[in-house]
Amino acid sequence: MIRDYEGKIIEVIQGDITDFDGDVIVNAANNHFWMGAGVAGAIRRRGGQQIEEDAKRQGPRPVGDAVITSGGKLKARHVIHAAVMGQDLITDADIIRKATLSSLTLAETKGLESIAFPALGTGVGGFPLSDAAAIMIAVAAGFLKDSSSVKRVTFVLYGREAYDAFAEVLTAKSA
Repeated sequence: MIRDYEGKIIEVIQGDITDFDGDVIVNAANNHFWMGAGVAGAIRRRGGQQIEEDAKRQGPRPVGDAVITSGGKLKARHVIHAAVMGQDLITDADIIRKATLSSLTLAETKGLESIAFPALGTGVGGFPLSDAAAIMIAVAAGFLKDSSSVKRVTFVLYGREAYDAFAEVLTAKSA
């Protein structure tokens, strides 16, 4: 599912974010940037341990911040680690909003054109998928209006439930 925002794109696809072939993928991280299970574990397994080591050297950071590393062995050239929770592994709407915006802003400052997000905060953080979708898509749509570098925001959702939640929000924004 694709939505055009005056020549800039938001899309929702079902798949494995580690297969994304673009400038940068986002890791749903803790603020110390150690990579455990879920999206972080998949990125570490596919991209290599160096990604985690490079991220941890940049932490800890305030929850909501983001840091960037190389993409290691991934197709994506970089990984942005969005601190969507602290060591307590708890998140909320404001943190998801901040982490999404921090990630997009970091991509913009690095001159990157394409960025792929998972559903931030919905795994270990336990945040509701539909709420995360509404927040993240709204932040992305608002950001693209003034972006000079970022041209494509892709939400890569692993499971059908996550895909459906994000597709429903994107469809509603199109109506």
